[in-house]
Amino acid sequence: MVILVLNCGSSSAKYQLYDWEAKDILAVGNVEKVTLKGSFISHKAKGKEEYVVEHDCPDHTEAVNLIIKLLTDKEHGVITDMGIIKAVGHRVVHGGDKFIKSVIVDDDVMKTLDEVKDLGPLHNPANIMGIQAAKKVLPNVPHCAIMDTAWHQTMPPESYLYAVPYDWYEKHSVRRYGFHGTSFLYTAKRAAVLLGKDPYKTNLIICHLGNGASVNAVKDGCSFDTSMGMTPLEGLIMGTRSGDADPALPFYVMRKAGLSAAEMESALNKKSGLLGITGQYVDRRDIQKATLAGDARAKLAQDMEAQRVKKYIGGYLATLGRVDALVFTAGVGEFAFFIRKKILEGLEGIGIVYDPKKNDLACTRNTETLISKPESKIPVYIIPTDEELVMTEDAYALMAGTYDVHTKFTYSFQSKDYVNKGRAEGLKEELKKKPDLQSVIAVPK
Repeated sequence: MVILVLNCGSSSAKYQLYDWEAKDILAVGNVEKVTLKGSFISHKAKGKEEYVVEHDCPDHTEAVNLIIKLLTDKEHGVITDMGIIKAVGHRVVHGGDKFIKSVIVDDDVMKTLDEVKDLGPLHNPANIMGIQAAKKVLPNVPHCAIMDTAWHQTMPPESYLYAVPYDWYEKHSVRRYGFHGTSFLYTAKRAAVLLGKDPYKTNLIICHLGNGASVNAVKDGCSFDTSMGMTPLEGLIMGTRSGDADPALPFYVMRKAGLSAAEMESALNKKSGLLGITGQYVDRRDIQKATLAGDARAKLAQDMEAQRVKKYIGGYLATLGRVDALVFTAGVGEFAFFIRKKILEGLEGIGIVYDPKKNDLACTRNTETLISKPESKIPVYIIPTDEELVMTEDAYALMAGTYDVHTKFTYSFQSKDYVNKGRAEGLKEELKKKPDLQSVIAVPK
């Protein structure tokens, strides 16, 4: 049985094809510049070289058609026909407070997603277009919506409500929702395995650091608080998003600079964050290179980013009272050792003692690593996330009728013996080039 997962952005369509019986990834890829000129697909099938080809994709339907065409292509594909695909899982960024778990998409679900799309104007319209496009191409299989916000529906009111007129919440659904839910679910479950603890007796602080970034306080295995808010704009300093700022700031600048509400929304989401500080950089590697070359604003951006993460770690430590582990994940969290260093330095007073050498070594997506010193009261793990696997398992279980909320459902990766075949193969090759990596590999207790 084969399951396809799709993550459609405003101008992209990422995908992964998974063989359920073999528990193995068959193909991954991304269609970029959808609806724009110069669109192309990057496609990597198991056992084959990456294939990149330009193809005009004026809409997401054409992008999904292109994906199916390559998956079934005699030379570059991995399946003989579309009939082998038995379910499709779709990432949906914002489900509002209407969904506490993943669901099979029907007319009512589509109607609800349309009703809450204003809460996620940068993401939800594309997610909806992706579902509609895929249903046209694959009309006879279940399509499943996996919500980023569902994981955070366990937050208590003191965490998710804002101190604004209460009827804004009642009439307009103004509240904190949180995002990166599939990533936090995966890393929370894996952290419990590494700690050798019951997941529902485990407290964690998880830092999902990428172009978009957020921190999650996990109490007794469930989301208790998170840095992103009603939209993904709140919280940490991100690639192009401002994160936390004085609520009066936009009004002041709008008056001074004559900006419209739409222009201000765009500025805070697309022209702020690291890009706003540096004036030119978003990628942390570029910022690190510029910092080492003496660029003062690049260094400032790094310092500001790290300080903001530190504030959330300290705040969530106070909120949780007891923390069993600090976890880093996502692209920056997994690879940007120089950012982790700035975040972890000086946290000895709250029981977090990291090993600089281990931190420098731990830059891989092929294994989980431990970078804290033995005397650290709170261990520090780097757990490569696997959102696609969560989506795949949710889609399969929904199709099979065995799915439930995560507190009543067990994922394959919650087993101490779980192995990601692709990552295990990648680790073997990586260790040949970097044998010292072996010293930081995390072993379940």
